[in-house]
Amino acid sequence: MTAHQHPTPPKLVPLRGDAASWAQPAQPAKLPTQLPAQLPVQAPAQSDTHRDPLVGAVTILAEVPQPPTPIGLIAGGGGLPVLIAKNLRAAGHPVHGLGLLSQYESNLPSLCSTFRDVGILRLGSWGRELSRLGVRHAIMVGKVDKARLMHDPLRVVRNIPDFAAVRAWYTHLRKDKRSHAVLTAVANELDRWGVTLLDSTAPIPDELSDLGVMTRRAPTAGQMADVEFGWPLLAHSLRLDIGQALAVRELDVISVEAVEGTDRMIERTGRLCKARGWTLLKGARIGHDRRSDVPTVGPNTVRTVHANGGGCIALAAGQVIMLEKAEMVRLADKLGVAIIGVAPLTHLWSTDSVTEVKPGKHKRQA
Repeated sequence: MTAHQHPTPPKLVPLRGDAASWAQPAQPAKLPTQLPAQLPVQAPAQSDTHRDPLVGAVTILAEVPQPPTPIGLIAGGGGLPVLIAKNLRAAGHPVHGLGLLSQYESNLPSLCSTFRDVGILRLGSWGRELSRLGVRHAIMVGKVDKARLMHDPLRVVRNIPDFAAVRAWYTHLRKDKRSHAVLTAVANELDRWGVTLLDSTAPIPDELSDLGVMTRRAPTAGQMADVEFGWPLLAHSLRLDIGQALAVRELDVISVEAVEGTDRMIERTGRLCKARGWTLLKGARIGHDRRSDVPTVGPNTVRTVHANGGGCIALAAGQVIMLEKAEMVRLADKLGVAIIGVAPLTHLWSTDSVTEVKPGKHKRQA
């Protein structure tokens, strides 16, 4: 029988201010459980532009305009569009909803001043309808459930691509179907109608992940070692748009999220790893455009992690939305799952900086 002996991963510690969030120190690292309670992030006054070498410049727009500015809400499935609609209404904004056919939650229309169904591939109708209502700012959030879409008997009629969708395909999506490319295509089409997409987290700042331990139970020493081991690997996976999460146990990567999404990746991890206590790591790419596809977790994430043998959830602080945050933490305490917010990497690591975790460096012994 062959065993794998992993090298000890480099210790990583967070730094304050605008410097890199993690570095390799000469002395033992302080664990994130000892970090200050708040993430040192300075909010942009108007807009903040980042540059990723793979996708170029990305602009994250400023906060939601002052009420009573009307806001459009292009909504897929899940609880996030509902939460954003409630927060916008509470702040005094009229909400004009566009629900993707067969995707949105049944209670969403009642939270909007106006609401209509739109086809997923009818991009031209999105901007046209919002412009007709006098809407100049919109938020786009929610999941697209492919099963619902494919089993709709009228899907062919309801989702015939319009000219805008065909144009987006030929100009943006033929060679790149990553989320950033899709978002760029949608944003460009809405801009033709004078509608600007906003940072989807702006109405819900209190729902973002905190820095430090959020549950009564702190991660074990082994789980903290897994976080330190996996964090730079997650950063590279995010940079390449492979996925937003990975699972680690005993300094070994069990699974990496791909097109299936986090929940199904967690279930796959449970099938691959029968030992309990593994750690889920989830975050967002450097310069991630928060106008869409912001990493999201919630109570169901905790249930799924626990049911599949996980014992710890590590989230990039300030970068992940926690739906029903208080309930998520309460449930984690009940099930014995630790939740910790980790300072996100603010720079891209070079290849040399992760040589310690290359498979070729692992020693084997009989």
